[in-house]
Amino acid sequence: MSPDITKQKICPSCGSRVSNNATRCLVCGRNLAATADSQAVSRTVRGPRFPEITLNLPIALGLMVLILGVGAGTVFAVLNGTGRVSEPTPTVTVTLTPTSEFTPTVTLTPTIAPTFTPLPPLEYKVVSMDTCLSIAAFFEVSAQSIVLLNNLPPTCNNLVVGQTLLVPQPTPTASPMPSVTLSVLEATEAACEKINYTVTANDTISGIARSYNISIQTLKDYNGLATDIVYQGQPLIIPLCERLPTPGPTPTATLPPPYLGPNLLLPNDGTSFMALSDIITLQWASVGTLRENESYEVTVEDVTDGTGKIVTDYVTDTKLIVPSSLRPTDTRPHIFRWIVTTVRQSGSTQDGKPVWQSAGAQSTSRTFSWWAAGVATPTP
Repeated sequence: MSPDITKQKICPSCGSRVSNNATRCLVCGRNLAATADSQAVSRTVRGPRFPEITLNLPIALGLMVLILGVGAGTVFAVLNGTGRVSEPTPTVTVTLTPTSEFTPTVTLTPTIAPTFTPLPPLEYKVVSMDTCLSIAAFFEVSAQSIVLLNNLPPTCNNLVVGQTLLVPQPTPTASPMPSVTLSVLEATEAACEKINYTVTANDTISGIARSYNISIQTLKDYNGLATDIVYQGQPLIIPLCERLPTPGPTPTATLPPPYLGPNLLLPNDGTSFMALSDIITLQWASVGTLRENESYEVTVEDVTDGTGKIVTDYVTDTKLIVPSSLRPTDTRPHIFRWIVTTVRQSGSTQDGKPVWQSAGAQSTSRTFSWWAAGVATPTP
């Protein structure tokens, strides 16, 4: 049978249970009688006690974190209200988008052509033996212009010594551009007939040269080739003017085949020249190397109103200066036509002049004008 625990009390020092009537603790030896008296006294004077709350460790830590968070939020709110803490301002990135593009407009500057302003007339006092023709020749104008400017009769035979006449000044005339003279090498190169050729799959440089009867070196020089290798699709220039003579013995002298018509170079067709100052040089391209008995026959004809002036000359060069015997002397322009052909000497006349026969085709004809502006021939 278990003891009655209601009749026992606990030692306040060691917590051992002792009998309710014991005056001393058997374990620690404390005087329980004095304790009972003090408890009785304290029981009589003890006031009301606060309720005790017991928490475990995780809950205590959670409450501590919650309290710290609430405190931090309170401090931030107070500082934000005073202006000492502000939220970061977002940075705005501006992207520029072009709305239009400026395209410069090219303005063409017009080329101003030179214009001639008429010069004022000159005053001239008539002296003894003066006539309208002599005055016109002195000032290099026409007599008709003096008659019209001074309202004189057509015969102009009433000039008085001391009379003042107005003499028009001649209007300056732009001289034609000087003709460019090509060298013999340039003229020959311009006259050389060439064709374009494209290399095929089975072509070789020797086969191409043999087909057109030209040397391999000539074919390489004209096309800038450093080796004898050609490839399919490669463009080549074939100079037909460099063809080799047909091989084989020739017991008798064989005349070369007829030459092609020379290619006329200068002056250009329709060029105008002044008779008093210009020297006209005709120039054409070479048809090849001429033999000792071959020359170029150049024919220049004045075709103005059928005057019939014709000059034929023979040269071995590729240019000729027009003879001064064809120079016009009146004030109207003269039209000249010229052609060139290759000829070969077939013999001589009794007085030693060579006899020529055609050795090739004739060139196309060209024309030029030649006139003596401002020169008046007095009529008796």
